[in-house]
Amino acid sequence: MPPFATEGFMTETAQEDWPATAHTLSQALPFFQRYAGATVVIKLGGHAMGSDEAMRSFARDVVLMSHVGVNPVIVHGGGPMINAMLKAQGVESEFVGGKRVTDAATIEVVEMVLSGLVGKRIVQAIQAEGGTAVGISGKDARLMVCEQTDARLGFVGTPVEMNPAFLERLKDSKTIPVIAPIGMGRNGETFNVNGDTAAGAIAAALTADRLLLLTDVPGVKGADGEVISEITPEAIRELTDSGVIAGGMIPKTETALSAMEGGVRAAVILDGRVPHACLLELYTMGGAGTLIRGKR
Repeated sequence: MPPFATEGFMTETAQEDWPATAHTLSQALPFFQRYAGATVVIKLGGHAMGSDEAMRSFARDVVLMSHVGVNPVIVHGGGPMINAMLKAQGVESEFVGGKRVTDAATIEVVEMVLSGLVGKRIVQAIQAEGGTAVGISGKDARLMVCEQTDARLGFVGTPVEMNPAFLERLKDSKTIPVIAPIGMGRNGETFNVNGDTAAGAIAAALTADRLLLLTDVPGVKGADGEVISEITPEAIRELTDSGVIAGGMIPKTETALSAMEGGVRAAVILDGRVPHACLLELYTMGGAGTLIRGKR
């Protein structure tokens, strides 16, 4: 923790039970050792971006992870902010099959909001907690080269080529990348990429140890409506085929499975509304969502 933050830290925690805090840290030691040097890709969205306090809490957790040896990589969304800016700019949106058509006017707003307003806000929050972060997009250093997903949707892209070497250099300098899901085409086009899809592609390119998908739901639920704490890819496919996994959970599980097929050791769909969700998932036995990994 940087010197300038120490006084505030002591004030904040003066009423805490110090023995209990020490016990918690001691219990976390095996997990600190387990994840030392590990790359963890975090898709940030939903509640964790919804307020200054939630952002501050997330940023502090990320800085803590960095200080105990994890290499965090942040990929963020920003749908509500994009919608608000499009409305303010008077840009009308067209939808095909429930998906926004990203025309030339829309992609300019999307890039401005994600690479500018949203990305820099996250960078600022991390650095306010003593970390070092840099805001980039998938266009920088050809990190994420895309092809058009569907001509009907305009400038919406699917990653087809990745440049993980650029992110490896940031890791070597202990700089936390904050990545906007904006990709480039082979001919210089700008593409809007689904945030979960971008996070999965980046995690696979880095052969990350963990992909954490922060959502606004507790995790994957079974037929009984209860959250499943751990599940295999095979069980995910069975629940999808039977209709238990449906709606917005399908693309998230598909992203997780695709990332694992690309080399990610495990993926977690976790509730970003829970305070310190990432820390709970990595450094406690209980976790904070649904862990997806192969059979041991």
